[in-house]
Amino acid sequence: MSTTATIVTALLYLLHLSVQITVLIRVLLRPHRQPASRVAWVVVVLVFPVVGILAYLFFGEVDIGRRRVERLRAVLARLPSPPPAPAPEVPERYAHLFRLGESICDYRAVGGNRGQLMADSDATIDALVADIDAAHDHVHVLFYIWLADRNGCRVADALSRAAARGVTCRAMADDLGARALIRSPHWRAMREAGVRLATALPIGNLLMRPIKGRIDLRNHRKIVVIDDHITYCGSQNCADPEFRVKPRYAPWVDAVIRFEGPIARYNQHLFASDWMSHVDDPLDELLARPLPPAHPDGFAAQVIGTGPTVRYSAMPEVFETLMHTARRELVITTPYYVPDEPMQDALCAAAYRGVDTTLILPARNDSLIVGAASRSYYAGLLEAGVRIFEFTPGLLHTKSLTLDGAVALIGSANLDRRSFELNYENNILFHDPALTAALRARQQAYLAQSHEITRAAVAAWPLPRHLLNNAVAMFGPVL
Repeated sequence: MSTTATIVTALLYLLHLSVQITVLIRVLLRPHRQPASRVAWVVVVLVFPVVGILAYLFFGEVDIGRRRVERLRAVLARLPSPPPAPAPEVPERYAHLFRLGESICDYRAVGGNRGQLMADSDATIDALVADIDAAHDHVHVLFYIWLADRNGCRVADALSRAAARGVTCRAMADDLGARALIRSPHWRAMREAGVRLATALPIGNLLMRPIKGRIDLRNHRKIVVIDDHITYCGSQNCADPEFRVKPRYAPWVDAVIRFEGPIARYNQHLFASDWMSHVDDPLDELLARPLPPAHPDGFAAQVIGTGPTVRYSAMPEVFETLMHTARRELVITTPYYVPDEPMQDALCAAAYRGVDTTLILPARNDSLIVGAASRSYYAGLLEAGVRIFEFTPGLLHTKSLTLDGAVALIGSANLDRRSFELNYENNILFHDPALTAALRARQQAYLAQSHEITRAAVAAWPLPRHLLNNAVAMFGPVL
C-alpha cells in the first residue's frame, strides 16, 4: 500500500472514530433516556460501527423537528381551553387517576357522558357512517392507518356525501400509516367533494430525516368527532378487519366505544391541536362554543393525549398508576407488550399483593421481533402470579384496561416503548361500572378464545427460544 493510501485510510479511520465517539457521547447525554436505553444504543453503535451510527441518526432521537414543535406550541397557546364542565362524580379512591390525567395535557375529567361499546369492527364502521350521514354541522376524523378497502372507502364516501350537502368535513391521516390511500384516487375524490384534507407528519425527503426529525415518530391516534357531541375512541383504524395489507394475521380484533356528551369537546381540542399544527385552518371559534349538553345520569370521563411533545413519561405513568391502584382485579389487553422495568414491576406488584391480574396478548404477532421480546417477560410475570393468555383466532389489536370493575382505559396506546416515547396517542379514561362491565365482558370473550400460558410451558421452551427472546428483549429500548 502506498504512503498516500495509508494516510487516507488512517484519516478515514480517525473520521469514523470521531463520529462514533460523538454519537456515543450524544447517547449518554441525551435527556430523558433510561439507563437500559443508553446501554442498548451503546451496544448497537459499538457492535455495528457503521449501521449502528446510521440507525441512531435516523431512529435514536425523539425529535419531530424544531419547526413542528414550535408550530404545535404556538397552536396550543392560542387554542381556547374547554369551558367549565360538569363536576364529575368519582369515588375518592379513584380521584388521583384523573388528577394525573389532567397533569398531562390539562384536560379535566368531565361528567355527564354516555358510552356504547361497539359490537365489532364492522359495527363500528356502520355506526360511524350512520353518524356521518346524520351530521349537520361538522365531522372531524383522524386515523393512523386508513386503507382503500371496503370499510375505508365507506368512510371516505360518507365524508364526501356530507361535504356535498354542506357539512364541514376535515379528515387527517398519518403519512406513513395511510400512505397508500393518501396517494390514491379516493383521497383526491374526497378533496374534490369538498372534504378538507391534511397529512399528519409528512415523510418528505428520506435523506433529510435526520435533520427534520425521525421518520418513525408517527401520529398513531384514532379520533372521530361529529357535531361536537359524539366521539369515538378505541384501537380501530379505518380498515376492514381482514386488514389485507397483513392478511396472514387477520382478522384484526379491535374495540371501540362511541361516546356522547361533553367528553367530545376534549377530543375535539386534541384533534384541533393536530389539525392546526399542519393546516392554516383555525378551529378557535368552534372550541369557544358552549360545551355539549351533559346527560343527567352520565359518567365521568377524561381524554388523555400523549406524544413526543408531551411529558416524556406521561403514558407509562398512566398505566403504572392504574396498575398500582388495582385492589381486586386488573385485566389488560394489548397487541404489543415491551415494557420498561417500572411497568413490568408494577404489573408484577399487582399480582404479588393479591390482585387477580390478567394479561391477554395475541398468539401470533404481526411483528416477530416484538412478539419475541414480549415473551421474554413471561417468566417474571408468571412467577409473580400474573395470568397470561394468548388469543388465537387473529391479531388481538384491542388496547384496553379494566380496573376493579369500575374504571377503564381504552384508546390507541400499547404497552410498549413506541407508545411511551414515540407515537402520538389518544385514550379515554372513564369511571362507570356499567360501561366497564361491558368492556370486561368483551375481555372475557377474548379469554374464551385464548389459551393460557403456564410456568411449565415457558420452562419447557427449548434453550434457543429463550436465548432468542432474551436477546431481542435486550434491544427493547431501541425497538
